[in-house]
Amino acid sequence: MYADFSYLLVLGASLGAVLVLGALSAPVIFNTDKLLAGVLLDNYNAGMIMAEIFRRFTYWLYFLTVFVVAYEVVQYKMGQRDAIMMASASMVIFSSLMFNVVYVPKILSMQALGAEATRSDTFSNIHLASEIDSKLLAISLVVLFIRRLMLMKID
Repeated sequence: MYADFSYLLVLGASLGAVLVLGALSAPVIFNTDKLLAGVLLDNYNAGMIMAEIFRRFTYWLYFLTVFVVAYEVVQYKMGQRDAIMMASASMVIFSSLMFNVVYVPKILSMQALGAEATRSDTFSNIHLASEIDSKLLAISLVVLFIRRLMLMKID
């Protein structure tokens, strides 16, 4: 019971983090001109702040990936599985690793090249792909959370 509760808590916290970072933090950081008087961050510097936030978020995503793998392997061995759960857990793992191993390092390396590199089509495409990946992660977390909740046995 405690493992199930912990799992749902981690899934819910992860979903909340993805939503807060994408829907709340990014719009505020990239629109400082509307919030601050006399201080204006250009897109490059705002991107540097957001990239650092996402770099730190990767630690949580690594934890999430390990936790999902461990929990789902144990549940699989106990016969607590179905196709929806396996697919959504796989998507959580895949999208977390893609974000951590591909998108964040590529974005950070391009930012290290300077502001000009962040205006390129390559950077725009990588950024767009990371946004799609974040949305895929959020949807997968919702599906996995709901499906696990539906399959919980209440004694």
